[in-house]
Amino acid sequence: MMNHAVPGSEKSLAKVLLVEDDHEMSEVLLHTLSSRGFTVQVAPDGKTALDLLSTNKYDVIVLDWMMPGLSGVDVCRNLRSAGNSTPILMLTARTSDDDTTMGLDAGADDYLTKPFENKVLAARLRALLRRPPICAGVVLSAGGIKLDPASGTVSRSGEELHLRPMVLKLLEFLLRHQGQFFTSEALLERVWHDDSLASLDTVRAHIKLLRRSVDIPGKPSLIETERHRGYRVAKAPVTGTSP
Repeated sequence: MMNHAVPGSEKSLAKVLLVEDDHEMSEVLLHTLSSRGFTVQVAPDGKTALDLLSTNKYDVIVLDWMMPGLSGVDVCRNLRSAGNSTPILMLTARTSDDDTTMGLDAGADDYLTKPFENKVLAARLRALLRRPPICAGVVLSAGGIKLDPASGTVSRSGEELHLRPMVLKLLEFLLRHQGQFFTSEALLERVWHDDSLASLDTVRAHIKLLRRSVDIPGKPSLIETERHRGYRVAKAPVTGTSP
């Protein structure tokens, strides 16, 4: 375990917990992040990461999927079940849609497939660290869902829901543009606008996770889909079904 920041670098952007069992990869990532102004603490395995997270606060977690003992998915599930909402970027060599969905369902906010460029990692972290703009006094609502941008809280019929940062950002965008359809490409540009290296698969996976978070099984989805037009939250109460 270590903390590291490059002397003379720009003011630290955020405190990062880097969880990586491969020593060489860990050293590379440590240098990459610290040279860009991040303050980095390294954990060599999942157990150490959970111990650190029980006593320390971090702005974002960079978490390797494949680790001995507790995997990255195990760490995600442990953190989310304990109520920890720190943004998580998962590093993985897995590329299938099922694997992506598994990681997001476990609690990861985004994922990055190995190998990747250093600038891509930094861009993804900056995207995760951003929060929706504060609009005091404005509560967005549709279909029983209410979102307070000022506090970042979401509720369904009065019951609070816990959404990951990028899922929350996606929901807020759709609620602010009720009745308007957006293709996956448009959402990629508008919601992930400063993260040009995010993919259409990222958008689709987050739409799926958003539906799982806000919809009631057996009821129409809050998010409507129309072929060739994309996704929207309808202005009127949703009456149709969504594929």
